[in-house]
Amino acid sequence: MARPPSITVRGLDHWFGEGEARKQALFGIDVEIEAGKLTVLVGASGSGKTTLLTLMGCLRRVQSGSIMLLGQELAGADEETLVAARRRLGFIFQAHNLHESLSAMQNVRMGLEVHGPGPMQHWQPACRQILTLLGLQDRLDYLPGNLSGGQKQRVAIARALVGNPEVVFADEPTAALDKDSALNAVTLLKRLGEERGTTIVMVTHDQKILDLADRIITIDEGRIVDGREKAG
Repeated sequence: MARPPSITVRGLDHWFGEGEARKQALFGIDVEIEAGKLTVLVGASGSGKTTLLTLMGCLRRVQSGSIMLLGQELAGADEETLVAARRRLGFIFQAHNLHESLSAMQNVRMGLEVHGPGPMQHWQPACRQILTLLGLQDRLDYLPGNLSGGQKQRVAIARALVGNPEVVFADEPTAALDKDSALNAVTLLKRLGEERGTTIVMVTHDQKILDLADRIITIDEGRIVDGREKAG
């Protein structure tokens, strides 16, 4: 039996600014994000792809239209509802945003803190397991300053995945990495996502990463112009 979409967006408009400076960034976005798949958003700089990503990830409030995230309507939702929704998500950004004074284990531990005291009771085995899955079992106690760029981003991926989120949002997560490190990181992310049934929504320009996508959605000047499934 097919799983329902993780995210359903209908008639989504979004603006930035006020008064005469107000500018529309998204125009009537309609899209469904399939559960358990890697969906990639592409488009020129300023096309609206990151705006769409942050709206779906509860990092901005819906102004007009509808976003149904994991069965929860985000339009008009109060802050308590949005906080509860974010606890079901993971986030990976272009900058790894690791705390330089914390070890790899401690940085990943922060990904569990949003889930409350229950998961925190067993944080050490959970963090050790996800870092080991990402090939960092011999770097658990290393500070970020002693890790390579690829290793830092794998720690960031581990932090996003340690709470076993239902959806992971990734905004240019490999932009600062060399090609091999980028491909390896996203290959690992996709494999772990497939094993766990995690939905992954990613913004990227990297052609090698596009080859890994299950679906590519192209956004141009705030509108979806192509949302094809990958062949095969």
